[in-house]
Amino acid sequence: MSLHLPCPNCGADVVFRSPALPSRVCDTCHSMLVRSDAGVTQFGIAAALPFDVSPVQIGMRGVDEGQAFEVIGRVRWSWTDGAWNEWLLLFEGGGTAWLGEAMGQFLLLREYPFGEVRSKTLRAIADGERAQIGQKVELFGRKLVIADARQALCITAEGELPFVAPSGWQAYNVDLRGPDGACASLQRDGRTTSFYQGRYVMLAELAPRGLRAIEGWALPDYAA
Repeated sequence: MSLHLPCPNCGADVVFRSPALPSRVCDTCHSMLVRSDAGVTQFGIAAALPFDVSPVQIGMRGVDEGQAFEVIGRVRWSWTDGAWNEWLLLFEGGGTAWLGEAMGQFLLLREYPFGEVRSKTLRAIADGERAQIGQKVELFGRKLVIADARQALCITAEGELPFVAPSGWQAYNVDLRGPDGACASLQRDGRTTSFYQGRYVMLAELAPRGLRAIEGWALPDYAA
């Protein structure tokens, strides 16, 4: 059941779709809000989203493995050579996943407790070591390879999120790839380490509805 609360900055109605997601960017004034038992408090103002050409947008719906979802949030990241999006998906059953989008590729990832990751390589990276591109990692019985590692900067965020994502937040991101489209990602921000695993997907296989209309780009047949 959705929770409606007034924004403490502008008074607009703010809707929290999931009780598991404490953070929300006000759609009206772009205040970054955090919900607790005491109510809603403001945590700064989200920066304006820069222009991009992503076909995904908040409100897009789709299906993954028979489960319907809706896009309800986004974090926009940058690094020295570009930027990427991480879209938060809320499933009908209440679970969440992330749809990463970079250079036309999509990754569907779910968070996994890092405490259960036994890889010495990944635990060393979590403790502050730099990742070595090409290094092999055994993870839950599968062999993956470190494909990328970069220091990233949060540009801004929108919608509902499981955490506050202020502009200027920095994190060290490590991406791993495995056979058959398997992938994983580690994120270290100096205080905590988060870990995600999943697979590469084609946008079409998620049966998306409500894609963003982009001038000069015709919506594909599967999104009609």
